[in-house]
Amino acid sequence: MDHRAIVKLGRTGLSVTALGFGATAIGGMYEEVTGAQASETVAAAWDQGIRYFDAAPQYGLGLGETRLGAGLAGRPRDEYVLSTKVGRLLRAGAPPNPDDFGPDGLPFDKGTPDVATVYDYSRDGVLASIEESLARLGQDRLDIVYVHDPDNYLPEALAGAFPTLLELRDQGVIRAVGAGMNQTAALETFARETDPDLFLLAGRYTLLEQDALDTFLPLCEQRGIAVVVGGAYNSGLLADPNPGTHYNYLPAPPPLIDRARQLQAICARHGVPLKAAAIQFPAAHPAVAAVLTGSRRAAELTENCALFDQPIPAGLWAELRAAGLLDERAPIPA
Repeated sequence: MDHRAIVKLGRTGLSVTALGFGATAIGGMYEEVTGAQASETVAAAWDQGIRYFDAAPQYGLGLGETRLGAGLAGRPRDEYVLSTKVGRLLRAGAPPNPDDFGPDGLPFDKGTPDVATVYDYSRDGVLASIEESLARLGQDRLDIVYVHDPDNYLPEALAGAFPTLLELRDQGVIRAVGAGMNQTAALETFARETDPDLFLLAGRYTLLEQDALDTFLPLCEQRGIAVVVGGAYNSGLLADPNPGTHYNYLPAPPPLIDRARQLQAICARHGVPLKAAAIQFPAAHPAVAAVLTGSRRAAELTENCALFDQPIPAGLWAELRAAGLLDERAPIPA
């Protein structure tokens, strides 16, 4: 595979690189990141040919957008595609949001500004969010805007946020609209009840789990909705399947660690790092346009690009299927 390959993003009229860059890690998720490290990481992504960049106010409570914007400053704007998200405003003095904290009571993101997340999927909230994101990113326009994780706010998102994004798309203010979530059921609701251009699906179509093959991916193919896959490493479990690693942003349960280790053992027999199989697997599905990778250091970014490009023997995929670790319906990388 070639991480620099230019692919069409469904019906949006936009084209992106097969591997994109997500600003979660440079926002300080799990580990504090310095401004210099973030700058070097974004520069490495650019130097590696990546031309799709994704952020959200939630990432590092604004740090992800601010640092991504600084890293892209001065780059030719027509040479890359930029997305962010709405539904979560950042407010100083707001009560702490429990969703910003892990089960240990500590913030998910380290070294963040003194603000709190406020959920707002209203029209006014969307317009304010876009204006504030543009300021943090140092941009005058956005290519893609996703509704961000409206798991507990689906009626509000369907009535307020999404119609507002559609209006902005129809006005030409943004090029494409969609929703980004860690589940497929609500995305299917968006697909059936609205007019999305694309979805960002995090963690639910990976080497570890392929339930998205049941109805979600076929529905996206049928409706012509492009899919961007995030969380190919399942929050870290497929990068380092050992106790203490994360799955779905929380400590990984032992049964899933065991399954990841089975995957790792088969990969090792074929001389392939587990991470290479994990980052390449989602891209083989015809509904998937691109894969997002989050890196907190330049070396991690460079490694992810190399892993995406590494040849993988067909025998590895065959053995995974024979072991019952890979759905028979899942397309495999050529």
